[in-house]
Amino acid sequence: MSVNKRLYGKLPDGSEVFAYTLDNGNGLCAEIINYGGIVTKLIAKDKYGNDRDVVLGRDSLEEYLRNDGYIGAAIGRHANRIANGEFELSGTKYKVGINENGNSLHGGVEGFDKKLWYVTELTDENAVVLTYTSKDGEEGFPGKLVTAMKYSVMEDNTFRIEYRAVCDRETVCNLTNHSYFNLNGFDSGSIGTHILQINSEFYTPNSADGMPTGEVLSVAGTPFDFRAPKPIGQDIDADFEQIRMFGGYDHNFAISGRGFRLAAIAKAPESGIVMQTYTDQPGMQLYTANALPEGVIKEGTEAHIHDAFCLETQVFPNAMAHSHYPSPILGKGRTYRHITEYRFSVAE
Repeated sequence: MSVNKRLYGKLPDGSEVFAYTLDNGNGLCAEIINYGGIVTKLIAKDKYGNDRDVVLGRDSLEEYLRNDGYIGAAIGRHANRIANGEFELSGTKYKVGINENGNSLHGGVEGFDKKLWYVTELTDENAVVLTYTSKDGEEGFPGKLVTAMKYSVMEDNTFRIEYRAVCDRETVCNLTNHSYFNLNGFDSGSIGTHILQINSEFYTPNSADGMPTGEVLSVAGTPFDFRAPKPIGQDIDADFEQIRMFGGYDHNFAISGRGFRLAAIAKAPESGIVMQTYTDQPGMQLYTANALPEGVIKEGTEAHIHDAFCLETQVFPNAMAHSHYPSPILGKGRTYRHITEYRFSVAE
């Protein structure tokens, strides 16, 4: 097990960006850069014993500076959407950065995906801790929020992200990672044959601009029923309004149960790679790369829609507007905690 560091590039102001490679020597290797907390590589063994990089990415820091689609990035202060970029806390209204159809998406104009993070290496744990202090008023959010993200590659082939944050004022906090997975390899094309199971009986339907309506509907009898394993592509073109509007899935699922639990299992029959997602969060966004920016991404690969999927563990989108949703409000001096694990194995 090891942590290796190399210079990845320089920002326009001259600040150095480093890549940190975490390798457990047992079949799982991750590379993270401290610009945007981006996961640039995640390499797992397939059923033939070969290495496959199972996340989409880009080839250079310059390309990550124009990272349309948030590929691999840390997301904050608030993952997903806030309607009209507005919310109220204790009688005070706040207006935050607008960057998508009049709404706020993934932290606003310059969210955590565009920040340079300070890094502490934990070689004895095969981990790195990235820390960033978001000033009071940054993107319109109240309070100084100090955030730490610990990325670990564990001996049992688990890639773990542990989030912590504390604020000096009441604020909202909802952090996640936006990795795009293709368990056949990032250059393998459509994920339609991937088998997916989601531990969820309910989903939150969206308005046409991707904003949850406030309803919480049963998945039964709909294309959103992943309670039993099925190909991701089975219903991705279904004649169902919530699918037609987005050209696939871009929806929040309410994960059954409480505490740290299994949220989803994905398997690629071709490679045999299985990824189990565990989290302590109430929700998870399934996104099937319906609007993946087309063009060259990593190693000359052409990106196309439905070439990857995201499993973004989170508090429900726009939860401040719906009192029956789990709340993203973080009290003054309270600690936000969030753990998500991606556990890799090979099917027999």
